Amino acid sequence: MGEKENKIKLARIIASTILLVVASLLNRAFDVPMRVQLLLFLPAYLVAGYDVLAEAGESVIRGKAFDEDFLMSVATLGALLIGFVPGGEPEFAEAVFVMLFFQVGELFEDLAQDKSRASISELMDIRPDTANVERDGQVKTVSPTDVHVGDTILIRPGEKVPLDGEVVEGSSSLNTVALTGESAPRDIAPGDEVISGCVNISGVVRARVTKEFGESTASKILDLVENAGEHKSRSESFITRFAHVYTPIVVFAAIALAVVGPLVSGDFLGTFATWLLRALTFLVVSCPCALVISVPLTFFGGIGGASKRGILIKGSNYLEALADADVVVFDKTGTLTRGVFVVTAVHPSEVDETELLHLAAHVERFSTHPIAAALRDAYPDSDDGCEVKDRQEIAGQGITAQVCGRSIAVGNLRLMETVGAVALTCEHDVGTVIHVAIDGQYAGHIVISDQVKEDSAEAISAMRSEGVRRVVMLTGDGEEVAREVAGRLGLDEYHAELLPAGKVEQVERLISEKGKGESLAFVGDGINDAPVLARADVGIAMGAIGSDAAIEAADVVLMDDKPSKIATAIRIARRTLRIARQNIVFAIAIKVAVLVLAAFGLVSMWLAVFADVGVMVLAVLNATRALR
Repeated sequence: MGEKENKIKLARIIASTILLVVASLLNRAFDVPMRVQLLLFLPAYLVAGYDVLAEAGESVIRGKAFDEDFLMSVATLGALLIGFVPGGEPEFAEAVFVMLFFQVGELFEDLAQDKSRASISELMDIRPDTANVERDGQVKTVSPTDVHVGDTILIRPGEKVPLDGEVVEGSSSLNTVALTGESAPRDIAPGDEVISGCVNISGVVRARVTKEFGESTASKILDLVENAGEHKSRSESFITRFAHVYTPIVVFAAIALAVVGPLVSGDFLGTFATWLLRALTFLVVSCPCALVISVPLTFFGGIGGASKRGILIKGSNYLEALADADVVVFDKTGTLTRGVFVVTAVHPSEVDETELLHLAAHVERFSTHPIAAALRDAYPDSDDGCEVKDRQEIAGQGITAQVCGRSIAVGNLRLMETVGAVALTCEHDVGTVIHVAIDGQYAGHIVISDQVKEDSAEAISAMRSEGVRRVVMLTGDGEEVAREVAGRLGLDEYHAELLPAGKVEQVERLISEKGKGESLAFVGDGINDAPVLARADVGIAMGAIGSDAAIEAADVVLMDDKPSKIATAIRIARRTLRIARQNIVFAIAIKVAVLVLAAFGLVSMWLAVFADVGVMVLAVLNATRALR
């Protein structure tokens, strides 16, 4: 409900309270007939509850009568009329009071939901309102929906990046906190990607748009968060089923109480009003507002709280599966490791280290392979006048070329055999070994490795602290590399040299071994791990900023590359589930206790409404903790 509607409801509550006080004073001051008393209290009742009566009427017409509006309408109308029943005492003020407090509870619920939505909207305020696009030699401010792929946009300091694109001119830093939850700025320069939803901090940047507004990262994230409510958790489904069964039961129980009680007493007419009042009180207490409102609000808050940290959860069912995660399975490259190869050791034989790197970098100058990029990065001064010609790539072995008149071969042991070079025994370095030969003579080897992320060890430790029992790594890399990474991080087990089908087989095995009520989470990059992400109970994609494949493939999306966010996601999920279960147990326990007391006439109508509204207020307050 919006701010305007809440103000109207508050005004009605105040007006109804004033009318109730006036009616009560007039009733005490003058000895008026019962019908006149009804007319005195009726304005206060209608001002407070006309919408509740209308909703109840619509529900009856639609054939869905058993909801909280129906319960409140029946209970309060009965209280208004019970004074006309033989032996009945007037309950006009009580009827107005019940409706009044029901509306106070509804207002409180609306305010809590609005606060939750506002909190999420504020923290996910990533959708830009305008874009500065260059057209006909001028910069025009237009709606982002009017900008198309290939257009050039201008992003000034302090402005949100309106659409995904590639920097063509200028350099700056981007604030990505709304997407990743991290405050550290990200530097950009020509050729770098810019993501919609980030804020430009310093320089003016021109960027070429690469995605339409509807396909941009900001739009996809907002759609994901807004549609998360479509995937309900087991707890929410239970509450829905519970309410559908529970409400008709309490209505018929109230009818039975009103009819059977007087029959059993032996004085039907004399005691009917007493038992009818008990039945009406029973209806007031029975309203399942606290459950129906607080549990979905808790999951909504949990998903919103996770979004603040750059963790996007596609539905409360995935939040629940994450909370039950007992086994976490990692792909290695891009998750536990950076996925970027670097030179970690150089072992020359006939030349010095610099010369060995110099020759290897020149041979690999035009290759797009990640290993070639690592060699070039290790020797960035490639413009040294050396002539490279007769370059030839030998499939499965490496590359040969003429560098400054010398025949250079860079590749594996098979290439060394091909060119007649006798490779020396490698040092005990873990990684990919690149051998180099000069004019058929072995010149040494270079070790290239993928780097373990700085917080991978911290992530594994934090997950164990959250109760994860088993951490497994699956990789297509060789046994030696996998063993070294698993040992460094203290993983429970690893499996190396796996093809995609082999990863699925391992996940199937691990799923068959997990216990009842436990779930398996698989963590990958969301691009080449789609089959495994789909098979796991909950698939987690890491480093998804700007990656459509990651956002589409996974159930949980981490917007940055930090494995430690997984432990954070599990902690948020478990806390959210704990709050939801607290509300369920608390609400049901109080309801049952007060229902029993109401059935035996030990709770007045006043106390009944305090119990109902009080439980709802406490449950909603508890639910809002999930946002923090």
